[in-house]
Amino acid sequence: MHDRPRDDPLRSLLFTDLYELTMARAYAAEGTDQEAVFELFFRKLPPGRNYIVAAGLGDVLDSLETLGVTEDDLDYLRTLGLFSEAFLGQLRGFRFTGEVWAVPEGTVVFPDEPLVQVVAPILEAQLVEALVLNQVHFPSLVASKAARVVTAAAGRDVVEFGSRRAHGTDAALKAARAAYLMGAIGTSNVLAGRRYGIPVLGTMAHSYIQTHDDEAAAFAAFAALYPGTTLLVDTYDTLEGVRKVIDLGRRLGDRFRVRAIRLDSGDLGALAGHARQMLDAAGLHGVRIFASGGLDEHEVDALIAAGAPIDAFGVGTKLAVSEDVPSLDMAYKLVAYAGRPRMKLSSRKAIYPGRKQVIRRVEDGRIVRDVIGRHDETLEGEPLLQPVMRRGARLAAGRVSLEEARVHARSELERLPEELRSLAPAEVPYRVEISPALQADHDALRRTLEAAQSG
Repeated sequence: MHDRPRDDPLRSLLFTDLYELTMARAYAAEGTDQEAVFELFFRKLPPGRNYIVAAGLGDVLDSLETLGVTEDDLDYLRTLGLFSEAFLGQLRGFRFTGEVWAVPEGTVVFPDEPLVQVVAPILEAQLVEALVLNQVHFPSLVASKAARVVTAAAGRDVVEFGSRRAHGTDAALKAARAAYLMGAIGTSNVLAGRRYGIPVLGTMAHSYIQTHDDEAAAFAAFAALYPGTTLLVDTYDTLEGVRKVIDLGRRLGDRFRVRAIRLDSGDLGALAGHARQMLDAAGLHGVRIFASGGLDEHEVDALIAAGAPIDAFGVGTKLAVSEDVPSLDMAYKLVAYAGRPRMKLSSRKAIYPGRKQVIRRVEDGRIVRDVIGRHDETLEGEPLLQPVMRRGARLAAGRVSLEEARVHARSELERLPEELRSLAPAEVPYRVEISPALQADHDALRRTLEAAQSG
């Protein structure tokens, strides 16, 4: 058993659905312990999305390396009256011993393509289902949203600061990391900065201005304490706030070090235009304009298209909760057991059998199509799934740093065809094909299963 905080969900085997444990006991009772292959994928793109970005792999591997139970966990399971002492004893020694294949973090992915592949004894692979799904699903949503925001910003800086409205502290940290992965320059969340090595940014809120009887005095005091700061100018009257920043510049002369002003409300495009004219007329060409306040990729895109002289954007709530797309139709399904392919036939939830590989074709620096084939097929192109864990321990490909993943993510966005990078739905979706060999496996197994059911 692992020494861990009592309720650390990333290291607790109890972070699972009850039916995983009841099935695990049944597997143990029946002596069912052969190798299983489970694949994590999503079935369809959500409305308004042309691609999804895979994220969260690091936390999955962290969890699998340390996953276990405590005596308190076992005592709780006893209270459910569902598990024998023999089974609880088996859980006491639990350690994940399998292997994991995955696409690198920051890779753009499409429907039906395995993002993560878990190969392990059936009991182990079954018990980690909820954990693997949970740790990949939300980061992939936010990374995909962040990619769109960064694309819309067209080279302007993007800062993530949605922690206060994120769905819990863990979600806030993962949102900060996912946004940085996809090109945001930093986060407002200090713990995310410490944990992931992300630059942290931020200066003041309206409350600081409100504690002073005079807005100009608040600006002067803060600028003296923090040279190179950003001053928030919309507490009372935005353009009057800009004038007070200009007055401060005149008083300080060469000692003036304010780096930017921040607009957080109102017509951001019009206010930015007026503010830029005022600052330039005063010779403050180096003072940047930072905009925030309910922004997402569509608002950012509209501001850029209108020519708003905004140098950087702060994006919070709509990014941190992936407001327009709060969930993916993501699943973790058994595709092979005991060396044989497996599948289900449920309406609109059928899956392709057997362990797979995804091969990506690239032409003239752009990705053009993917082929999902058998794991052992030889197909032309780049294989996306890589081994990241073996015998429960990470491999080199599973130790990629956030900075390395960030470089890969930038490359992935650059390789996307223009119509897929667009915020509008692509007229022609990205091509994902099934190899003839995999299709033949699917058709043959389907016939076998249907015959068995009808018989």
